[in-house]
Amino acid sequence: MQRYELAVIINPDVSEENIPSVLDKMNQFISQIGGATIKVDRLGRKKLAYPIKQYREGEYVVTQFELEPDKAGELKASLRLSDEFLRHLLIRLNA
Repeated sequence: MQRYELAVIINPDVSEENIPSVLDKMNQFISQIGGATIKVDRLGRKKLAYPIKQYREGEYVVTQFELEPDKAGELKASLRLSDEFLRHLLIRLNA
């Protein structure tokens, strides 16, 4: 298993009460494809440096998890298809 860090920006249209369910959905998908979530850090709502899909702010979340390298493409594809995430960045960690 390879260790990864995933940074996502959640759509500001998602209400504060629904953010935990969006994160649960993301963590469930990681576990469905054989991964294990290690740590989730909510960094809060922040102003974006430039507009993304005409939004000027978003909720930042950083997650660390373990996953087989051949499953990373499935995760990225699911994040791309979801309207709840404006952007994502998946980084492979050496640790």
